[in-house]
Amino acid sequence: MNETEIRNFFEIPIGHFSDRSTRWLLQDKENVRGLIEIVENEIAAHLDFSKLTHLNRSFIDDTLREQESDLLFSIPFQTESQAEALFIYILIEHQSTIDRSMGFRLLFYMMQIWDTQRREWQRDNTPKNQWRLRPILPIVFYTGARRWDTPLSLTTLMDIPAVLTRFVPTFDTLFLGVKQTDIGTLTKNDHPFGWLLTVLQKEKANKQTLSDTLTEALAHLNELQTEHASQREQAILYFLLLILHRRSSAEQRELITLVQERTQDMEVAAMAQSMAEVLIEQGIEQGIEQGIEQGIEQGIEQGARESLIEGILENLEVRFEVRDLQSLRSRLEGIETLQQLRQLRRASLQVPSLEVFSQRLDFNGNL
Repeated sequence: MNETEIRNFFEIPIGHFSDRSTRWLLQDKENVRGLIEIVENEIAAHLDFSKLTHLNRSFIDDTLREQESDLLFSIPFQTESQAEALFIYILIEHQSTIDRSMGFRLLFYMMQIWDTQRREWQRDNTPKNQWRLRPILPIVFYTGARRWDTPLSLTTLMDIPAVLTRFVPTFDTLFLGVKQTDIGTLTKNDHPFGWLLTVLQKEKANKQTLSDTLTEALAHLNELQTEHASQREQAILYFLLLILHRRSSAEQRELITLVQERTQDMEVAAMAQSMAEVLIEQGIEQGIEQGIEQGIEQGIEQGARESLIEGILENLEVRFEVRDLQSLRSRLEGIETLQQLRQLRRASLQVPSLEVFSQRLDFNGNL
């Protein structure tokens, strides 16, 4: 990948890193294969990934785009006698708040996919006796830090007698919680995407843990055969981007040097420099000391703000069982300084009630 290509792609605002980078990864056919092999290897064996087609259509409502995104694919499902078309629907959830309505939303999105088929048949005047809905393989790809312990079903939103449960639509959903899945499961098929996910899993761990994980992942990536060369390069670019967006300036030089030492055939420092220049142009403060001549100096603060806000919301959700966090999030985003947010995070662990916290928040964080 040359400098122009790097600059064209890596113009990812720091606040959209989780969404944009994951979408980029999962638009690669081999990474989709790697994901499905992790969550349902038996089904992966029936899929012809060489014919995987990305359908440029999103079903996410505009009000939810900040916390999730989605990808829709078409792929042949092969049996002994024939190949039938299958939809793969991947919902990317990157917030740490657990949404009890996920089962309902998934069904709503799936109904929109099928309704798109129906409208196409009507448009093309397809006889009804030829109408055949495609099956959908729904996958939730969750990168949040909290353990997802809520079932992906409609019954989570119902108080329903057992005798009525048979009238509730049911469907299976494949789920991958990246931060909670053990490394053995992620790498059981030795696919490059699984090793990439081990690094994403440790993105906020201490420097030594992340360094050890990077070292192991790169060792396996370096053993890949020639046909996986593009996945290896993509993984290394992703590691650089993750370091620039997720780690402090004090750590970036050492981590980038680690990657460079273990990928001698790639110009890692030059690629990191190009990414840094893009971030400079966006006005993001996220510097790389000494290892890259032009530092980035904005972004650490933005990343810290996001982390503090997420921490506050998680504390309140756990302590007071808050379900509607969007209004609180909007108010917290209006707080001007990191010091005020740090004070509010401490308050979220100490206040006796949500009402008291809200009163303190009304003072704009000046506690």
